[in-house]
Order: sequence, then structure tokens, then C-alpha cells
Amino acid sequence: MRLFRPLAPLLALLLAGCSGATLVDALVPSDGYHVAGDLRYRDGPRGTLDVYVPDAEEKSPPLVIFLYGGGWESGAKEDYRFAGQAFASRGYVTAIPDYRLYPEVKFPDFLRDAAAAVVWARRHAAEWGAADGPVFLIGHSAGAHIAAMLTLDERWLAEAGMPVGETVRATVGLAGPYDFLPLTDPVLMEIFGPEATRSESQPINFVDGTEPPMLLATGTDDTRVRPRNTANLAARIAERGGRVETLSYDGIGHIQLVAALAAPLRWLAPVLSDIDTYLRRQAP
Repeated sequence: MRLFRPLAPLLALLLAGCSGATLVDALVPSDGYHVAGDLRYRDGPRGTLDVYVPDAEEKSPPLVIFLYGGGWESGAKEDYRFAGQAFASRGYVTAIPDYRLYPEVKFPDFLRDAAAAVVWARRHAAEWGAADGPVFLIGHSAGAHIAAMLTLDERWLAEAGMPVGETVRATVGLAGPYDFLPLTDPVLMEIFGPEATRSESQPINFVDGTEPPMLLATGTDDTRVRPRNTANLAARIAERGGRVETLSYDGIGHIQLVAALAAPLRWLAPVLSDIDTYLRRQAP
């Protein structure tokens, strides 16, 4: 760990915002994979995705789709090269889509965008050498909320043209808001609309025990999305007879959990290794 201590200032910048993410991104390895960039899955400026393809020849590797966070109002796929490289380094073809954000759209339009991206990538997987079959969804923060909604509420993927069972093999949520009512933040109140319909935005309300398996991870020091979101959703899935596993990282906060995917910051927590181990257990 001593080797990485000079990176502490970088971590502080990362925790402060996108400028830190840019600096960390500059330290991400550029070899071992290639990128098919700006592939269009829907119309509009935020209707494209990037695909990270491992250079190593592995027959039909799984397809991972990573959904980034940002409070449903910020984020860009270009800022998450560290995540694309992380999963590509473990042999996964990895797609990272953009999706429309507030104030351009409100709930549930970002779900519709993500569903369209997932179905499009699932149908085009063979073009990047990935396995033809259900994919792995991975999301952080608002992206974990979106991934959970696509997994648990069947209407969004069905509306995009493919049912959940044919689309999703397993889902990993990192620090996701799954049970976050009531709302007090004015922006979130605007994003999720009238109080009478906000229950439709809560992943926990759609658990029926038949959903694809889920891995839910959180950090004990997360003050932005409280760990109770993970605990509550996991308890509901288990109660209904579904398949769920949880991970809790001591001393890890909200941004650190996803930052630990980045090559120069993996000493923070074994998030990448733990996800990789889980996904390999779910492979056919």
C-alpha cells in the first residue's frame, strides 16, 4: 500500500468532482483493449455508447453494461474509461452508454434510454466478439438505481423490445438508492415528480423473487446514499425467495466505492475482484 500513498492527493481531487476523475483517468492503462466509440443506440446527442473490447483472444466473453451515476443530472461516458478498462482487463466486453439527464428529462425517461442501450448492446454483442445471450448490468449510485429498475420492473426492457429474462443474466449495484422515499431535496422532488406516483421510482417496490440474481455492494462510510438502501433491498429480495448477495466495505465512502475500480486506486477496496468473482459464478 505504501506504493500508492503519493496518489492520496489524486483521490482527494476525485472525491471533489470530475476534475479528479480526469486526472485518475489519465493514469488508466491504455493497452490491453481497444474502444469502439460513439456507437449510436438512439437519436440525440446523448444516445451513444462506448464499447471496451479486450485484446486477448477469449472465445465469446461476457458482455458487461456499466451505468454511471451522477444524481440523474450529471455524468458522461468519457469520464468512465477507468471502469471500461477495469472490466476489459478481466476479460469482459464492456459497454458504457450515455443517457439523458435532468433537466432535459425526468423520471422515467432515463430508464427508457438505459433500457434502449441495454437491448441494443445485447443485440449487437457478436459484433465485438461477445457472447450472444443475457448480459451483466453494473451500476453505481444513480446508475445502480437504473440497473435495479431495469432488473426488477419488467416493463422497461419489455418496452425496449426484449424481456428481462432474455436480457439480464445478473445485476451488480454499487451504492445504489433503492428505497429512498420520502424526498426532501427540491431537485429530486422535481426529477421524480408528484408524491402520489413516486413509489413507481423505487426498485424495492418491484421485487417478486423471480428477478435475475443481484449483488449489492455499499461502503460503511457512505453518507450520500445510505447503506440502508442496500440492506433493505437485499432483505426484500431474500424475503420473496430471490437470489441476492451483499458486500459491505469498511471505511469506504460513496465515490471511493466506484473509484476503487480505477487501476491506480484499486488498493482502496477489492471491488473489481469481488465483482469479477461474482460474475464468473453467474456465467452459464
